[in-house]
Amino acid sequence: MPSSSERARLPRWFSLCVFLALVAAFPATSPNAYLLSIVGFAGIHILLSIGLNILMGYAGQISLGHAAFWGLGAYISGVLTAKFGWPPVLGLVASVFGTCTVALAIGLSTLRLKGHYLAMATLGVGIIIHTLFVQFSGLTGGPSGLVDVPSFSVGPIAVGSPVANYYFIWGWVAIGALAALNLRTSRIGRALNAIKGGDVAAECIGVDTYRYKVVVFVLSAAYAAVAGTLYVHYINFVAPDTFGFMNSVLILTMVVVGGIGTFWGPVIGGGILTFLPEYLRAYEGLDVVLYGAILVGVMMFMPKGLVSLFRDLGLRFRMTRRA
Repeated sequence: MPSSSERARLPRWFSLCVFLALVAAFPATSPNAYLLSIVGFAGIHILLSIGLNILMGYAGQISLGHAAFWGLGAYISGVLTAKFGWPPVLGLVASVFGTCTVALAIGLSTLRLKGHYLAMATLGVGIIIHTLFVQFSGLTGGPSGLVDVPSFSVGPIAVGSPVANYYFIWGWVAIGALAALNLRTSRIGRALNAIKGGDVAAECIGVDTYRYKVVVFVLSAAYAAVAGTLYVHYINFVAPDTFGFMNSVLILTMVVVGGIGTFWGPVIGGGILTFLPEYLRAYEGLDVVLYGAILVGVMMFMPKGLVSLFRDLGLRFRMTRRA
């Protein structure tokens, strides 16, 4: 007999498989290269949001510098492949390893802080790393950015076409989502949930709160590193402005709007906040106002995120069927 956690996970497995099947079928139903690129960027944002949700939603830790790890992943792989001729596969490995090493050093020194102190520390780290992207112009290209980054390739197989990039990005999203789903109901996930409830209570039941905080901080950075590598080899260019404070806020907003601490929250938030600015461009001059109004409305009327709206609709539908 499956345990209660396994029974609760089965619907998520099924819904995730259905969602990924629809994503896989999208290029066949919509050959538009522009739409494929937008859905590709949505996949990158969703991967970033899943990583941040593991840190903030599962473990209850605050981070205002997540875009810095995204940038580290992009620049490490971009510099190694564009300037030193490394294969993109090795660039990906170096990107994850380098970003996780930096995250480990930062986590060991900052994760004893709590609340707004931790938020200010991660904000400061993000600003410092963004400044380094600008100042080390010999490697990074400075404010003008890094150009001539090659498309991703695995040996002789190049991932250069829009469709190939689309499937490559969403393949990594599928891996990240499956890992997050397993983590949520694992022993580590239960420890993170205890930490989210309170450090003192978690320590009383034997959870090494500091160690788990460092582990989840590094894991979140690994997600960002993979997303950064996918990003830089997708657009073949990278500039520091992409990884500033406002994009850290944007990633945080994706998690919160979707539903922080939920499995589907990052997927919904990352997808909607990628498509929304594209559709609001038709309202030139009002797009920023409408964008802000929509976000404020979601926060006011759906404080638990858009996931709560879909849950309520599903519950009403089931109750109507039973009636």
